[in-house]
Amino acid sequence: MIYSRFIALGDSFTEGMCDEKKYGHYRGWADRVADVMATFHPDFKYSNLAIRGKLVRQVIDEQIEAALAQVTGPETLISFHAGANDVIRPGYKPEIVLTQYADAVRRLAASGATIMVFTVLERTGNTGKTAKMWEARFGGFNNNVRTVAAEVGAIVADANEEPAFSDRRFLAFDRLHLNAMGHDRVAQAVLEKLELPFDHSWRTPLPPAKPEPKALRAFVTAIWFITFALPWMWRRARGKSSGDGRSCKYPIAISWPLNLD
Repeated sequence: MIYSRFIALGDSFTEGMCDEKKYGHYRGWADRVADVMATFHPDFKYSNLAIRGKLVRQVIDEQIEAALAQVTGPETLISFHAGANDVIRPGYKPEIVLTQYADAVRRLAASGATIMVFTVLERTGNTGKTAKMWEARFGGFNNNVRTVAAEVGAIVADANEEPAFSDRRFLAFDRLHLNAMGHDRVAQAVLEKLELPFDHSWRTPLPPAKPEPKALRAFVTAIWFITFALPWMWRRARGKSSGDGRSCKYPIAISWPLNLD
């Protein structure tokens, strides 16, 4: 398939949080994929409606109608990634979230566009009760992703099939979002799924990490807790989100790559 446009929906993962900046925004894996897709179609267009912190219900209410209005047929690729923010919330209700997610994918698929969905990494290398709880939650979430994808014929990008993605060095300092190296790896994985040119080395594991002194690890963890964990907990306590009041990067399909000259 030679795609004429790419419409990306979702949360911080698709917005590109913590990647390098380009055109005044975080670049992210979706922009990187669009760069390659643009080389195959003379009138390629790209929109990215994703906003950090959004829950499934918010992605549905704020992004799907705008996406559907831009579909031109199967040559339009829609990527949909939502739900991770729901799963990590204390009050997560799978019976509601999983139904919302499945209905959203069905609605997107009914447009005639080509749909791509994503699983969430279940095992991150962390241990303890919280890690086990999230693994169980994400396992159920991922089963739902695969089931509805099979139903509508969507492409599935499954991070759990690739052990390399569990390397924490692909994460930014906040320990939640991908860094530039992580976004590039995801972009290459997506390009392979789309049967477009990709860097075959993306599956190659990083060299073994050098051990860090315990004192340094403790210091870094303390800085992380103050800088990221506490603000996150404070926002949750007030019912706030990092995406409140923010706009998406590219709300309408624009010619890509941007020409700012």
